[in-house]
Amino acid sequence: MGSADGPKADETDGDTRKARDTAVSERRFRFLVAGYAVSSYGTFLNMVALNLFVYETTGRALAMGLFMAVRLASGFVAGLVVGGLLARFSAKSIMLWANVGQGAVMLVLILAPDGMLTGALMAVSVVIGACGTLFMVALRSSIPEMVGEDRRAWANSLSITGRSLAMVAGFASAGVVVSLVGYTAAFLVDMATFVACAVTVALLPIAGGKGAGGSAPKGSGDSEGSENSEGSVAGKDASAAKSGRRWRPVAFIALAAAPGMGLMVALRGVDAFGSSSHNAALPIYSTSLDASNPAVFVSAFWCVWALGNIGAQQVIQRYAQRTGRSVGALGFGYGTVVMSAAFIAAFAGFPLAVTAVIALIAGAADGLTEVAYTSHLQTLPATLRGHAFGLSATFENLGFGVGMILVAAALDRFSPLAVVGWSHGAAIVVAVVFLLRVAGVRRAERTGLRKEEAVEGRPDRGDRDGAEVSRG
Repeated sequence: MGSADGPKADETDGDTRKARDTAVSERRFRFLVAGYAVSSYGTFLNMVALNLFVYETTGRALAMGLFMAVRLASGFVAGLVVGGLLARFSAKSIMLWANVGQGAVMLVLILAPDGMLTGALMAVSVVIGACGTLFMVALRSSIPEMVGEDRRAWANSLSITGRSLAMVAGFASAGVVVSLVGYTAAFLVDMATFVACAVTVALLPIAGGKGAGGSAPKGSGDSEGSENSEGSVAGKDASAAKSGRRWRPVAFIALAAAPGMGLMVALRGVDAFGSSSHNAALPIYSTSLDASNPAVFVSAFWCVWALGNIGAQQVIQRYAQRTGRSVGALGFGYGTVVMSAAFIAAFAGFPLAVTAVIALIAGAADGLTEVAYTSHLQTLPATLRGHAFGLSATFENLGFGVGMILVAAALDRFSPLAVVGWSHGAAIVVAVVFLLRVAGVRRAERTGLRKEEAVEGRPDRGDRDGAEVSRG
């Protein structure tokens, strides 16, 4: 009797310990997301304040474009090298120094004399662009080690919610902060947000980096059956990342490690290209609606978009908590189609109430794609995950940067609806190709599973089907 009760007690103790560890890791991750949200507020605040400051300092719109180009180029380069950095350093150290670097360069800008402002602004552009990418990749690639494989969808959704709230607060308050207290105070606030995030990272035990956890994720909680096989395929290539090769081939090994992963990252780059179109077209479209106060429509649009994004995150978190599943690769494909279609419709001249609903749908679909994409890349082994996220960031920066150049030229000749239509239309076409690819992989898996079940139904297994066959 006593021996029978012993294992049950051990199992209860194990379950209790696991639940306690999960609660602790989730509480720590919430603190990390709070710090990340604070620094994200600083990022979105300086996107507005720095662009205004560059224009006021130089008096040239071209300078603003150059500032953004340098920022995107820095993020592009950082995406290429961050996988190698995560193989050598911990995710905590990368996240810490990324925030320290951003805070330090803001201090340099504050203290720079007038004669060195241009150089200080270029330094800010380089450091902010590179460090933002380093922090984002280190965070996303390390989430499975921080909270566990089965909670990564919840963690992704929580971090995206924090960033969306920060975006609304940053964009909404930037004009007020600059007009009321000036650029110096705005830069001080910006620096303080990075310091706050750095302190949060320094105080928390954060897993990840240094090629942590080389085993492939089990993927048992994912909604897409294909993720399980992708994790196993990726596991075969994990040793390639450990073999001391240069980061460049390892990055492409990461994309080849699972069916459709390269196409998924390519779609993300095309989606970033589409995003450049609505970002550039919104001020022009808003001016056509109300030339006396064009900022009203832009601010209202992004606020409603953020509400849709945050609402989607709440639904995704509850879905993941209730089912233990993530939205999967199909969610990413369908979400991209809906989001792109919604952004096209937003410029079609519908009444403001209808446009508000469209913006809400675009935000919700954007939130869905963000979680689905991040969760899917996290099914890769840790040795490949950092390289995949880094290459993804490179594609996103490339797509957005090239898009801004082409879109800016196109908007001089075509309407915002036409430019946004063909830009997001390209994303829809690639998304349909991706969905067909995922459907084909799943169909092949089901066919293979049925064949395997037919082979396994042998008489020597002793199951019912085998017995019936042996009698027939």
